[in-house]
Amino acid sequence: MVQKKVTRLFNDALKHYGLIETGDKILVGLSGGKDSMALLELLAHRSQIFVPRFQVEAAFIRMTNIPYQNDEDYLVDFASQLGIPLHITETSFDESTDHRQTHCFLCSWYRRKKLFEVARERQCNKIALGHNKDDIMQTALLNLTFQGQFTTMQPMMQMDKFPMTLIRPLCLIREQLLKEYAQERGFHQQVRNCPFEDASHRDDMKGIITQLEQINPEFEYSLFHAISSHK
Repeated sequence: MVQKKVTRLFNDALKHYGLIETGDKILVGLSGGKDSMALLELLAHRSQIFVPRFQVEAAFIRMTNIPYQNDEDYLVDFASQLGIPLHITETSFDESTDHRQTHCFLCSWYRRKKLFEVARERQCNKIALGHNKDDIMQTALLNLTFQGQFTTMQPMMQMDKFPMTLIRPLCLIREQLLKEYAQERGFHQQVRNCPFEDASHRDDMKGIITQLEQINPEFEYSLFHAISSHK
C-alpha cells in the first residue's frame, strides 16, 4: 500500500511538472538517506517503462572534512541491483574562509558543486535531488522568516549559467510516507549522522508546521497552493 501510494505521487509529480522527457540523462544525488535512495529506486524502475525513454546514473559525494559516514559498499550494491552506475567522488571545504555561512550551507554548496561537475563529465542534462514535500514547505517558512521572501525550492529549475536542469521528483511526497516506504523496502540507514544537523532552524520549522496542521489539518494544501500561486 505504501509503495503504491509513493509511486503514484512520484508519477503525479513527473506528469504535473513535466520533469522528465525522452532523451534525458539524469544524475541522482545519492546521499544514503531514505529520500535519495527512494528517488533512485523510483527513477530506476520508471526508466524501464517504454515512454519516456531516459537514462539514470547516480553520484555519491564524500565530504572529507565532515564526519558523516555511509556504508559505501551498501550503496554500490544498492545501485548495482537497480542496474544504475554509481560514481563515488569526494570534496571538502574550509569553514575559516567564509564566516558568513553555516556548516550546512557550505557543505551543501560544495557537494552541489561537485555534483554538477560529475553531471557534466557524464553528459547528463538533469540532476535529480531527493527533496520531499516537507523540505519544500520548511524552506518556504525559513525564507519567509529569515529572508523576508516567500520563495522555496522549485520542482524543476533551469540553471542560468549552463545547460543543466534540477528536478525534485519527490516534491509531492511527505517525509513520513517516505520513512514508511524506506522501512517497507528495508533500506539501511547511514552509519553516522552529520554532527551539525541540529544546528539549523529546519527542526524549528518542522515544529511550526506540526502546530499549524493541528490548527488546520489542511494546512499542507493551503501552503502548497500559496507556493504554487506565488510568482
